[in-house]
Amino acid sequence: MVKIGIIGGSGLDDPQLIQDYKEKDVDTPYGKPSSPLTCGKIHGVEVVILARHGKHHSIMPSKVNFKANIWALYQEGCTHILATTAVGSLKEEIKPGNLVFPSQLIDFTRLRELTFFTDKVVHTPMADPFDEKLRKTLIKCAEELSLNYNKNVTLITIEGPRFSTKAESKMFRLWGADIINMSSCPETALANELAIPYQAIAMATDYDCIFDDRPSVTFEEILETMSKNAEKVKQLLVLAIKKLKSSGTEANEEMLKEKIRTIPDFPKAGIMFRDVTTLLKDPEGFNLVVELLMDRYKAGRIDKIVGIESRGFIIGGALAHRLNVGFVPARKKGKLPHKTIKAEYELEYGKDVLEIHEDAIVAGERVLIVDDLVATAGTCLAATTLVEQCGGKVVECCFIIELPALKGRKRLEEKGYSVFSLVKFEGE
Repeated sequence: MVKIGIIGGSGLDDPQLIQDYKEKDVDTPYGKPSSPLTCGKIHGVEVVILARHGKHHSIMPSKVNFKANIWALYQEGCTHILATTAVGSLKEEIKPGNLVFPSQLIDFTRLRELTFFTDKVVHTPMADPFDEKLRKTLIKCAEELSLNYNKNVTLITIEGPRFSTKAESKMFRLWGADIINMSSCPETALANELAIPYQAIAMATDYDCIFDDRPSVTFEEILETMSKNAEKVKQLLVLAIKKLKSSGTEANEEMLKEKIRTIPDFPKAGIMFRDVTTLLKDPEGFNLVVELLMDRYKAGRIDKIVGIESRGFIIGGALAHRLNVGFVPARKKGKLPHKTIKAEYELEYGKDVLEIHEDAIVAGERVLIVDDLVATAGTCLAATTLVEQCGGKVVECCFIIELPALKGRKRLEEKGYSVFSLVKFEGE
């Protein structure tokens, strides 16, 4: 499902605009993000809005907890990030008031934490830091709204909080920079590390100090220009969200749904059983499932996958192979040969016991739990108990199918777990 993280907000947290509005105070392994998250839906698309500099613009650029901000959006399940930012123009043709969609980036910061990977060396590709598909969508929206914009430009991020000297501003232009800000690094790189498509929506507020015949930029000038142009940024974001809703995710979901067989009254009367064996036997369907999950988890922040008996073995095993991580089977009582730990759980039609080997997970390991379906979440909650008894950390609970009416997601999220599913069967 498409879920859009929006950094900056630009008025989208207006309760008149966003449905199912709620504020969510979250924590991350890197501390708290800059602000509580504003969660809701726009045009039926889930959005998560975060104020980069705090709700009252109280956090200076170099003090922004970029790692916590990006991780907070990641753990909320955001599939894309649109980041609004004020920029100074270094070119005559990029006029104050224009929207700008950069395609390249120069990092001229010096004091910021640049990576999630502090315990191992990970070289993240950054040849194209911004996402081309998102950028094309935004450009199309700007044209439909008759907004003035610039594209194919290079953004340079400086440390701040001071503005540039005239010599620096002219040097940046000689380097090939077209616009300048203080907020896109390391934000862009961190999103790339987690494989989240990211695109900046820049608003040109001034000409920096590049021209000798114009006054140098002031913070008051920036605020005034942003205030005047906030409405068009809001219109752009709303239209882009609407277009992203139909950008391919729905097609994937429909294709997967068509390959899942429904068997009524199994294993007892009144239950509509969602049979994934028809999906798994289909090469196209099975491959799509693995590829979609691979895209989500390829950032390398998982040490083990726990697959729940029995269909979780198939999906979890294939994903563990692709991610090059260990696989742990969570089995019904009496099926494992070595010493086990166990957890009892309730199903929608009875009780059972889940077990894993006591040495399956090492304390501190980051674990992804995988199963084919979440209904009431009893089985998955038992798996989380087993992981935590071993000292592991549950990164996320992942499923092919979700049955929202049975409130399994709600039960898991109330316990503090992140949940991801590929397909929802509503009302059944």
